[in-house]
Amino acid sequence: MQTDKPEFPMRINKYLAQQKYCTRREADEIIKKGLVSINGRPAVLGDKVTQSDKVELKWRQTKHRYFAYNKPRGIITHSAQQDEEEIKEILPIEGVFPLGRLDKDSYGLIILTDDGRITDALLNPERAHEKEYEVRTTDELPSNFKAKMEKGIDIGGYVTKPCKVEILGDRKFSITLTEGKKHQIRRMCGFFGASTSNLERKRIMNITLGGLKPGEYRAIQGAELDTFMKSLGF
Repeated sequence: MQTDKPEFPMRINKYLAQQKYCTRREADEIIKKGLVSINGRPAVLGDKVTQSDKVELKWRQTKHRYFAYNKPRGIITHSAQQDEEEIKEILPIEGVFPLGRLDKDSYGLIILTDDGRITDALLNPERAHEKEYEVRTTDELPSNFKAKMEKGIDIGGYVTKPCKVEILGDRKFSITLTEGKKHQIRRMCGFFGASTSNLERKRIMNITLGGLKPGEYRAIQGAELDTFMKSLGF
């Protein structure tokens, strides 16, 4: 079986990103500041390295911050339009950004950070990280709802991946996905002719919403953060 191997020579910013020191954009910035050397000489933008080259960093990364945030209903995650409110406009933490999205009418857990390194590791669909939601519908769930949802639903030219569903009531269920197509859960419910009245994200991997009220946040740290970062490959 063939395995993907790093291709050398490799651009220095890509090399630093693959070594998980920083993102490519951050690498370019520290190279400009003269904080990276290759075989003892200062690196410059566009430099390439081989496996035998010695790459050193004088730069020491500041400690990143990670927060669990309960996004209220009606708040936009990114790119608010006129008369809409965005997370960054109501959040009292500066310098962080949301990882992923929740649509305007959905609410619940969003992870906020200033660590650009983990964006792809968390959001890339190939990584298949679990996200758990609790959903209420305006219509009663059919008897075959759980079996069909777990097997996969055609939501318009795309069949969803297998998932886990727990029935919590006539009009209530929880669902754990490892993907996140646009409005996926709403479209899956629509397959049965059911509309969602409430959609709350409760968990992303090992990070849970817990007792956070809408608009509240808490720092992710200690063993919880260690488990989260290890699962992302850091």
